[in-house]
Amino acid sequence: MKNTLSLFDFSKKINYKNELLAGFTVAMTMIPESLSFAILAGLSPLTGLYAAFMMGLVTAVLGGRPGMVSGGAGATIVVLIALIQSHGIEYLFATVVLAGILQMLVGIFKLGKFVRLIPQPVMYGFLNGLAIIIFMAQIEQFKITDSHGAVSWLQGVPLYIMGGLTAMTIAIVYFFPKITKAVPASLVAIMIVFAVVLGFNINTKTVVDIAHISGNLPSFHIPQIPFSLETLQIIFPYALIMAGVGLIESLLTLSMVDEITNSKGNTNRESIAQGLANMTNGFFGGMGGCAMVAQTLVNLNAGSRARLSGIIASLMILVIILFGAPVIEKIPMAALVGVMMMVALSTFQWVSIRVINKMPKSDIFVGITVALITVILHNLALAVLVGVIISALVFAWDNAKRIRAKKYTDENGIKHYEISGPLFFGSVTAFADKFDPMNDPDEVVVDFKESRIVDMSAIDTLDKLSKRYKQQNKTVYLRHLSEDCRKMLKTAEAVIEVNIQEDPTYKVMPER
Repeated sequence: MKNTLSLFDFSKKINYKNELLAGFTVAMTMIPESLSFAILAGLSPLTGLYAAFMMGLVTAVLGGRPGMVSGGAGATIVVLIALIQSHGIEYLFATVVLAGILQMLVGIFKLGKFVRLIPQPVMYGFLNGLAIIIFMAQIEQFKITDSHGAVSWLQGVPLYIMGGLTAMTIAIVYFFPKITKAVPASLVAIMIVFAVVLGFNINTKTVVDIAHISGNLPSFHIPQIPFSLETLQIIFPYALIMAGVGLIESLLTLSMVDEITNSKGNTNRESIAQGLANMTNGFFGGMGGCAMVAQTLVNLNAGSRARLSGIIASLMILVIILFGAPVIEKIPMAALVGVMMMVALSTFQWVSIRVINKMPKSDIFVGITVALITVILHNLALAVLVGVIISALVFAWDNAKRIRAKKYTDENGIKHYEISGPLFFGSVTAFADKFDPMNDPDEVVVDFKESRIVDMSAIDTLDKLSKRYKQQNKTVYLRHLSEDCRKMLKTAEAVIEVNIQEDPTYKVMPER
């Protein structure tokens, strides 16, 4: 595709310095999020880190969108918490494998293109809700767990230190690009805050307060579950939900990157890569995942536009697991919190606020609804699905009101109905009400020059209309049907009774 980077064109497109620094920055921001969601789901911290490594590496190499980052995302693991609690981690791994298979099938059968059906207000609501979730997740880092497992807010000096370091990070991320963009501001902020904490021996919350992250290479492991129909019945619903959530978030992220980079990704290729990455996770002890909006924005803001940064970030996480844990565990959480807060602010679609008074009320309602569902339920797939359904219903209602009929009787006494607007399930009632079989002449022509027959409801209505006139010993002719409308009526001729009138002087409207 034009403007789409491939794995093998580094020499033409890559800025190696940007990719290297972006990869390191992304790795730093992925670690706390992967750890947090793994712990939230009751899993070993390494399960989250393995997911970040494997998802990131496979999708960076094989995915359909250079510059996009995938990892152990909370959106996918949250829907599996109930399964983990009821059946254990082995069922989780099996579910992740099955979800990966379903995602690959979506790509193989080229169904990824349906992400285009997601309207802009849904995208606004999705990203705004996600921005709020990211921001609120950082607020949670201002809590601490004592030795008895009780959780409480930081108070006094620890709170002031955490707040001050977070504010310092935000200030660096905001102002440093005004000095130079040669180095990612997020990475500079993390390094400076890290140096300040070490240099002044400041006692503050660090990565190790979340979990220890050292470990070994992931090893191949077939999930230890009964291979039976009963097992499939247990894991399939979870796998289906996970696959849907993961693909929706990934393909929406792909669309977002397309807009930012003014290039075109491949949705079907990304679907296959996401599926393969999740299958790898299931067989190598990862919790699975999908594209990560926040880390993708960190990557893009750091100047990455190719695959190399994602590969570097993934390998960096593996190196940290194997060798670098003692250093990384000392990074102040305030630095990572500040970076992610800035990501949340940049993720929020402020333009949606500025143009809200110019948007249709239905679009405003859709955007707010999607954002609320995202924030309250943390279910991105449900939020997007509800938004698309509401948008589709509004669209159907608006088009249902556009059906019109211009009526006149020619010199031969034939009455003409010139129809305008689409004839489909939403407009069939208004369409049928425009005819008067009792008082119309013996011959009636329904002209579809400015209309289209869209669905089976429209065909059924035409059949009933024809029979109403036939009961009065009158005939209805359909004229100026487009080619696709003719094919639809031809297919349904076994169950309908209509008269299509040929007009040799008129060229049939081609399919649009």
